[in-house]
Amino acid sequence: MSKKNTGSKSKQTKKETAIVAEAISKSEEFLNKYKKHLIYLITGIIVLLGFGFGYMKLIREPRREEALAQLFPAEQYFRVDSFYLALNGDGNVLGFKDIIDEYKAISGQVVYFYAGVCELKLGNYNEAIDYLKKYRSRDEIIQARAYCNIADAYACLDQLDEAITWYLKAARYRDNAYAAGYYKKAAILMEEKENYQDALKLYRTIKDKYPQTIEGFDIDKYIARLEMLMQQ
Repeated sequence: MSKKNTGSKSKQTKKETAIVAEAISKSEEFLNKYKKHLIYLITGIIVLLGFGFGYMKLIREPRREEALAQLFPAEQYFRVDSFYLALNGDGNVLGFKDIIDEYKAISGQVVYFYAGVCELKLGNYNEAIDYLKKYRSRDEIIQARAYCNIADAYACLDQLDEAITWYLKAARYRDNAYAAGYYKKAAILMEEKENYQDALKLYRTIKDKYPQTIEGFDIDKYIARLEMLMQQ
């Protein structure tokens, strides 16, 4: 190797070393200048993480366990159709309404579903709608059922357009197993509004997509009756 190449590489190495040294020097200068600020920042992060962990372990988790314990007797009343006691409690245990007031949804979103259904069964339709609209679930069956219950409440309030909208939302929610029933409810309300064409479309949807369901077994008579009515 020539001396010229050796000298060139040596100069390059020295240049790179100088750049690294300068970078280290600037880093040290930055650390010295802002050392206190960095210490405060790191300390603050540690404190926040500690508070977060402490909140989860010492406050939120115990409150969730407490809420779940309160939820259990209300669920027992719900299962035996004691909707008033399930919603309002019996004086010894809390009902779903009290659990929501005290704990919100810390015990799970299902508390809104329970409260909504209770209000619906008790004839408190606006309250039922308010609770059920707060319910969110990844369970396609229960979520669709919540939409259907909202529709039922609107139907009881004689708000048929809203009811139809929510029945269709229930029916089309991830093609759930009870879609045929929701389509049928929507079609019946459409008939009440004399919207026969759209009602017929929904009956035919049941016939084509859900022939093995309870609704599908006798859907032909609904189709035949409506076709005759439209021909008059």
